[in-house]
Amino acid sequence: MRAIWKGAVSFGLVSIAVKLYSATEEKDIRFHQVHREDGGRIKYKRTCSIDGEEVTYDDIAKGYDIGGGEMVILTDEDFADLPLSTSRAIDVLEFVPADQVDPILYNKAYFLEPDGSATKPYVLLRDALLDSERVAIVKVALRQREQLATLRVREGVLLLNTMLWPDEVRRPDFGFLDEDLKVRPPELAMASSLIDSMTGDFEPDAFTDDYRAALQEVIDAKVEGREVVQPEEVEEAPAAAVDLMAALKASVERARSARGEPAGGGRAAEPTPISAARSAQKKAAEEKAAEKKAAKAPAKKAAEKKATPKKTAAKKAAPKKAAEKKAAPKKAAAKKTTRKTA
Repeated sequence: MRAIWKGAVSFGLVSIAVKLYSATEEKDIRFHQVHREDGGRIKYKRTCSIDGEEVTYDDIAKGYDIGGGEMVILTDEDFADLPLSTSRAIDVLEFVPADQVDPILYNKAYFLEPDGSATKPYVLLRDALLDSERVAIVKVALRQREQLATLRVREGVLLLNTMLWPDEVRRPDFGFLDEDLKVRPPELAMASSLIDSMTGDFEPDAFTDDYRAALQEVIDAKVEGREVVQPEEVEEAPAAAVDLMAALKASVERARSARGEPAGGGRAAEPTPISAARSAQKKAAEEKAAEKKAAKAPAKKAAEKKATPKKTAAKKAAPKKAAEKKAAPKKAAAKKTTRKTA
């Protein structure tokens, strides 16, 4: 990763030098606008709408449209006089419980790495945040804009989450909010049962971007000159159910069937992404165990073959010993006969 910003976290009288890195990246497949006939890139010129002349970057300024065809032009000097906090500091304002920050406010995420000899105070702040179970509310200037942000810990690293200002979040203004709609207790109980039957631990790796994968397959096929395989048709969504209770019951049975639970005679349905991922992991573990068992089988057979001759020899030796025992009385009788003759 490449650092996109350098500065310091101002924590009371402590200053912690840090480097800033983008914590996320988009995986979208990007395209260029091209000429359909020859694939040439489409380019755009920056021209003035008044005189039609092409304009260089040096002659471009920022303008604010005040309506009526009038424009207020701002220069670099105008921006220099604004009360913008220093562009090289992350000022800690206060510490608050994490659950008090509405997730809708979060915008972009950045990793912070200690710079130079700032590792010890960095670790001190990190451990203090973990111990207090709070997040730090900070102000930072990025790309010539003051932003509100939080500092929290993720996998042992300080994470800076820039946030929207409260007046940048829209308020929902929908007509149904003023309607007096009542939900019957049986419907609520069935909906709660559906939630319980679909409850599980969130595993991000269980979800994939199927559209991006299919699009990449189309691109790869064109590059290699292969025939593009059409994806399977997606089953159309069922029409809106008139009977809400019937739809909820069917959904509960479907979820239970996907998890391998008795579904009350309900029809089996396709598993959810989480249950599908778990089934795949279980199957892989079973296959791995089978492979280990198959690998041990030849060694076991070889050991049994080596042990077989010993057992056979032991069996042969047994009759021999028995014959020796039978021969012993005959020898004793011979000795008695000799003595009488003498």
